[in-house]
Amino acid sequence: MAASSSSPSGTSGPASLKDRGPAPVAFEDVAVLHDDVLMLDGASGHVPPGGVLALRGANGSGKTTLLRVLAGMIAPTAGRVQIAGRVPDDRDRRFRRTLAALIGPPITARDLTVAEHLRFIGATWGSPASAAASLADDLLEELAISALARRYPHELSSGQSQLVAIALTLARPLDVLLLDEPEQRLDPDRLDLVIEALQRRVDHGSALVIATHSPHLAGALATDTLTLVGEDGDGGGEPEAATETTGTETATGPGERA
Repeated sequence: MAASSSSPSGTSGPASLKDRGPAPVAFEDVAVLHDDVLMLDGASGHVPPGGVLALRGANGSGKTTLLRVLAGMIAPTAGRVQIAGRVPDDRDRRFRRTLAALIGPPITARDLTVAEHLRFIGATWGSPASAAASLADDLLEELAISALARRYPHELSSGQSQLVAIALTLARPLDVLLLDEPEQRLDPDRLDLVIEALQRRVDHGSALVIATHSPHLAGALATDTLTLVGEDGDGGGEPEAATETTGTETATGPGERA
């Protein structure tokens, strides 16, 4: 199984990792095999500073698997991955300082308020108490959740929990941000708040990779799109190498059991 890729009109095809400088995110021919199931096959892409790669495709097409590989949560069976010039390793503090990821619900403490969680994350990464408190206040205001500062995570609605999860992710240092369907459980107004917050990080040079089913989010942020498909064309069933290109979208042929 192999996958090919193409570039937008007027650009050259993707160079090998060894021929590029250390882009914040670069991956080439990535495959993941788990229990004899091919979860991902031949995914390639790179994200420059200030770039946003949207991962599109049906449930089970491999989006979350690719995010986990980029985050260093699982190792690829084949292919190469670099994050800011490093091989992903979530045990490496230098790597963790480079990357923040929201892939599944964050771990929270029942006896800490939302604001205390945010301050704790800032302090964990070396911010003085006053700076950590200021960062927490800024994030609460940015996502319009200041009213939740003294609430506990188990007291929140699903939409509130999603906004808090995004705030917790943004509370740490990052050059690269990975997000798995950040639009979940958000109404249009709240989603626009998230888009604005993410755009500010992009404007400061962060590289983003976002798995999303939201055309609105992808249209607002994405500078490139990678579409993952399975043999039946919608990401379901056993995977097969498949490629299709629509505009700037490149599709490759993984499959994922999630």
